[in-house]
Amino acid sequence: MNRLIALIFSGLVVACSGRKSETNAERTTADSTSQVSTTNMYTKDRQFLQQHHADLVELQLGDARALICPAYQGRVMTTTADGHASYGWINYELIKSRKLLPHMNAFGGEDRFWLGPEGGQYALYFKKGDPFDGDHWQTPAAIDSEPFKLSDKTQTSATFARIVSLPNYAGTQFDIGIERTVTLLGKAEIEKQLAISSDSLKVVGIRSDNVIMNQGKQAWTTQTGMPSIWILGMMNASPESMIIVPYREGPGQPVNDAYFGKVPSDRLQMGKTAALFKADAKYRSKIGVSPARATNWIGSYDAATKTLTLVTFDFDPKDHQYVNSAWEHQKDPYSGDVINAYNDGPMKPGQPQMGHFYELESSSPAANLAPGGKRQHRHTTFHLQGSEQQLNQLAKRLLNTDLSLMK
Repeated sequence: MNRLIALIFSGLVVACSGRKSETNAERTTADSTSQVSTTNMYTKDRQFLQQHHADLVELQLGDARALICPAYQGRVMTTTADGHASYGWINYELIKSRKLLPHMNAFGGEDRFWLGPEGGQYALYFKKGDPFDGDHWQTPAAIDSEPFKLSDKTQTSATFARIVSLPNYAGTQFDIGIERTVTLLGKAEIEKQLAISSDSLKVVGIRSDNVIMNQGKQAWTTQTGMPSIWILGMMNASPESMIIVPYREGPGQPVNDAYFGKVPSDRLQMGKTAALFKADAKYRSKIGVSPARATNWIGSYDAATKTLTLVTFDFDPKDHQYVNSAWEHQKDPYSGDVINAYNDGPMKPGQPQMGHFYELESSSPAANLAPGGKRQHRHTTFHLQGSEQQLNQLAKRLLNTDLSLMK
């Protein structure tokens, strides 16, 4: 996504500039008036998605629910903790149009499956010999507009599968088996992972277990290119939302903010143990954290609705080979970031934008796999609503941040 907006901008002008449907207007109004927690957006999102996807999967455990679209690669479109608030951003206009856009289709969703790298000599989004520019960038249809098959379902989980065949920029053909299981977490599992008592909180937890398998006859190596699992979540932005990126001591800069040019200091505040990154969908910007500085948490906080979002994922500090998605011939194709955060906004002042969202992303290490080998990546998202004191305790412990100091 290093230049995602640039290359899909022309196609998305129609899809996004006229975002005036009643439902989206209500969502925007809810964001701006701090009523997301009380409006019944989840029911509206479910009704809308059911109109366009008869095979929509809903997981349910008490008041906690999740909506998943097989047509969008088993993507978690949104979740709710109480049956009312809806946490994932959904592109109503694009879905309603029933049209596919060039380069990439931003349907939305708070947990979607992609593969890396995006750019570089082992890119999966550019054909061999093509220049690294927006006209030639193309998200593979298998992870953009084509469905995954629902292979198993229970009340709280759904499994999807797909076999894809993709060439990379270096000319290597990858035959990749994909399996993806989405699970709505129960109270005991949430309390165990977060080390909390959740009785006085509204909380939902959704986990995706993602596996890729080398189904070809050639090993995936540094010379052939090695794909990675890339999970991205689009969340509803608001004027009071802030992304929180914790980091640990280590070599190099704690945060890479060179994706779209340096992020202004009033939008990215660097502390000793964490960065605060505005998530208001008013300024296009992106940051990342390398394996030398990352922890296995990232999150966000909306002070208006007292909603804390926490994302955790598989991460071993001993792993250093992460794909580099920069749009250039790279000196080190395996020096990429573990986590990324993105805030949407106009390309230029006054121009339309993709949507009113921000993203929390994680990646697996590059998959060095012999034929038949597997790489797994687990990505878990929690949304919690409660008192400032309760949420602050979690933020201090998991995100290295005191929420009271963000005001």
